[in-house]
Amino acid sequence: MLKTEYSDLLDLLHKEVVPAIGCTEPTAVALAISKAKEVIDEKIIRCEVYLSSNIIKNSMGVGIPGTGMIGLPIAIALGVIVGKSEYGLEVLKDLNPEKLEEAKQFVDSKQIFVHLKEDAPDKLYIEACCISKNKKSKVIICGTHTHIAYVEANDTVLLDELSANNQQQTDTDQVELNFNKIYDFATSAPLEDLEFIQQAAVLNKLAADESSNGIFGHSVARVIQSKSYLNIMGDSVYNKLVAVTAAACDVRMAGAMIPVMSNSGSGNQGITATLPVVVFAEELNKPKSQLIRALTLSHLMVIYIKRGLGRLSGLCGVTVAGIGAACGITHLMGGSREQVAFSIKNMIGNIAGVICDGAKPSCALKVSNAASSATFSAMMAMDNKVISSLEGIADEDVDKTINNLNAIGSDGMTETDKMVLNIMLNKN
Repeated sequence: MLKTEYSDLLDLLHKEVVPAIGCTEPTAVALAISKAKEVIDEKIIRCEVYLSSNIIKNSMGVGIPGTGMIGLPIAIALGVIVGKSEYGLEVLKDLNPEKLEEAKQFVDSKQIFVHLKEDAPDKLYIEACCISKNKKSKVIICGTHTHIAYVEANDTVLLDELSANNQQQTDTDQVELNFNKIYDFATSAPLEDLEFIQQAAVLNKLAADESSNGIFGHSVARVIQSKSYLNIMGDSVYNKLVAVTAAACDVRMAGAMIPVMSNSGSGNQGITATLPVVVFAEELNKPKSQLIRALTLSHLMVIYIKRGLGRLSGLCGVTVAGIGAACGITHLMGGSREQVAFSIKNMIGNIAGVICDGAKPSCALKVSNAASSATFSAMMAMDNKVISSLEGIADEDVDKTINNLNAIGSDGMTETDKMVLNIMLNKN
């Protein structure tokens, strides 16, 4: 591997695997609002946001950290009252009870307005406008959850990365990715360069541990660990990795004020790419070096697939993260390059097409399903069983199989995505 390619992949991991507090869509809205507030530096009396449909879909039903509340109004209010744009996806980490009460009063003022941006240039698009007594501002986040592409204060443009029509080039960088390049990097890069990935295990396990301190969401993890469930499924490594992964999602989706390590802008993707691999390694006493490489393989594979799929789509992101977990588990089982590729095809053949119907507490069910499918796919791969190119969307070439999945998720499910949002917005 060329030195530049090696550096690019390492940089990509550092940029895409980062801490985040709360669901990343409402958090990104709060980030845009906080930046819009900062550039006029006066008391904000009114906020208006114009959002792509995918941002709205993923913000309607999710808990906002530290508030006990759901949805965009409180996230926007917190962006005004306590947000600091320098914190990125941890924009709300300075929240305290006094600031929360102040934010609730701002919500009660009925001066927060949320609009659907019908002609949004990207599926991830946030246009945040703040108004004070004497000033106004506009900030646009586009392409990625933290990419501030446009800043305007009192009709003066301070930053404009949109006029060159480069919204679609706002990804972290243009590193060319494929299965073999990722596999070679993950299995041969110096361990000291990859050790930082262990922080994903630390943060996401802490989130899972938090689930024992209360009732969060639908308590999917508690059900999996209950006596009645264990009587049916047994107390196994498989059950534990599913439960621990679901536990972190339970906590995150309920709005606990605790960071998780995200992947490609999604905390749930970060959880799913991390915890099945970590628990499997711990339960089977795998050495730290193998865990580090398995986590690197898992996270980079998710980044690769999400690059083609798009950060937001009609396809559930945690099922994609489950593909990464399957790779990591297969590697921990001693799988070869070919068997890791088998695990990808098995995952895609199994759970392709799971819809994204917004961020919400029941995402823990999808997370647990992804962890479960990752384990089964790895077991099949280790037995040299693989979904063949004669079946469904699988291709003989693993990269083409991934491209087929991405084509369905990014283009084929566009109308499905619109229908899902329409159903969500028009419930009686």
